[in-house]
Amino acid sequence: MREPSERELVEGCLKDDRRYQEVLYSRYARRMYAVCLRYARHELEAEDMLQDGFIRVFDKLPGFRHSGSLEGWVRRIMVHTAINHYRRKAFRMERFGLESLPDVPVRTDAVDDLCERELLELIATLPDGYRMVFNLYAIEGYGHAEIAQLLGCGESTSRSQLAKARRMLQERIQRSNVIVHEGRPSH
Repeated sequence: MREPSERELVEGCLKDDRRYQEVLYSRYARRMYAVCLRYARHELEAEDMLQDGFIRVFDKLPGFRHSGSLEGWVRRIMVHTAINHYRRKAFRMERFGLESLPDVPVRTDAVDDLCERELLELIATLPDGYRMVFNLYAIEGYGHAEIAQLLGCGESTSRSQLAKARRMLQERIQRSNVIVHEGRPSH
């Protein structure tokens, strides 16, 4: 089977053609797994999110209007699936913002010394609420009003969570830079 266009892919899936469903999954699964990993605590949780997300993709496919890219539409479903996953797992029970972090400005060049993989690993260590808001704002591009609506919190909570996530990341980046620089032999 040749590589189908987006329209052919959607139409084939809507006809319940297994081949097209497999193509859709294989075309987007790897990238969507990366999205799920940013919201999950571990790989098994990301796999569950991915599976749930693709079930929703196939269920909602009749509503896809071809007004944007299929990948963007699938990505949005994955993000919403991740959010719903945390709602089911008592996301609301997490206490927002009670960590003691100094109220200092975030150094904007703090991430320059990190590679993408290291940064994603640091983001994965954030508390769930911080990680969710950081991912939605900094990576997915949602505004605070949208985040507040998605997570069922206030805009001020979203802003606060983002600021605290940034501070926590900055502290961890600075600590890792100190460790790296102290571990290097002097010349």
